[in-house]
Amino acid sequence: MRRTFLSIIALVSAVALVALPAGAADPKSYKIGSILAMTGAGAFYGKVMSQGAQLAMDELNAKGGIDGVKFELVVEDHKSGQPKEAVSAINKLVNIDKVPFILTSYSSPTLAILPIATEHKVLLLNGGGVSPKLVQPGSVLFHNRVLASYQALGVVDRAKERGFKKMAMLHWNDDAGNGVRDFIVPIWKKMGGTVVADEAHPVGATDFTTQVAKIKQAQPDFLAMWVWGKDIGIAVKQARDLGFTAPIMGIEYTPDAAKIAGPALEGEEYVTDYFNPQGADKWTRDFAAAYKKKYGEDPEIYAANYYEGVYILAEMIRAAKKKGGDYWNGQRLKATLVEIRKFPSVYGGSVEFQEDGTSLKRVALFEVKGEKPAFKKFIDIKK
Repeated sequence: MRRTFLSIIALVSAVALVALPAGAADPKSYKIGSILAMTGAGAFYGKVMSQGAQLAMDELNAKGGIDGVKFELVVEDHKSGQPKEAVSAINKLVNIDKVPFILTSYSSPTLAILPIATEHKVLLLNGGGVSPKLVQPGSVLFHNRVLASYQALGVVDRAKERGFKKMAMLHWNDDAGNGVRDFIVPIWKKMGGTVVADEAHPVGATDFTTQVAKIKQAQPDFLAMWVWGKDIGIAVKQARDLGFTAPIMGIEYTPDAAKIAGPALEGEEYVTDYFNPQGADKWTRDFAAAYKKKYGEDPEIYAANYYEGVYILAEMIRAAKKKGGDYWNGQRLKATLVEIRKFPSVYGGSVEFQEDGTSLKRVALFEVKGEKPAFKKFIDIKK
């Protein structure tokens, strides 16, 4: 009888072990995916984004990861905004690499992978794409970058402050550029302004002659550019070379664009995220120093956002793991992000996620002087 009882106990124990939540044990590594612009016109973005993310992982891994489990970054290329390439990338990441979390970038590729991420319950964190169409309440998509529509609010507020009434627009003919235009035009009109020219161009365009001619003919008070990357430098240089003299305002600056445009970019104002490597926060300065030591250059917003994104993930992992069970999956990570909502920001202060997946950070107004950005003032973006 005793032997039978012990056999029953052993059987029950074995069944209980089998019944534990699948995958409840730690993974061999925290393998996360990233889909970035590693080649093409936007390769600058992919370079600094991947560098920022890798530096964060190196720092975490040097301290033993999380309870001995280290981080591993898998980088895939959407070739500077190609949705088909992004879809191929996410299919590999979810089916072969089995990642529950992906750092995504650019608007069109992010929108293209969203259905697949939803199907596989993979959490997406975007630190680069800015289209208003990226606002997907209730989905698996979150953003630790202020989206372009809210940056554009800062631009039109500044335009009104300068007494401008007639706006011309030059924008990417994609989800990002068209989305900003659709968002900001009715707001500008409610502010008493008019739109006298609305010109779109493909991403990576090299000839803006036609668009500039139409904008010049419209005689705007200023030109608003919903444009990113090298396209800024090419467009501004051609506009000035063709005799366009009105003020230019935008939502982006990169060293590549400044190198292309040269003196033509002088005086341009833009509103964007502001990462100050010499900021008051110790973490900000430590990150900037480590980044420069490793890569030989100062970090800017994209490196900072993807570095910050990895630390946000690390905090989510710790919190989810503390509650037990199968914590290394997209559903648990999303639930943890929604519960915590407010995370330390490498910019200083915090990044606070909203119910619609967007986040709030302060942005800043800059003016290009001597081919370099000069800070003018902070702008608090409110919804």
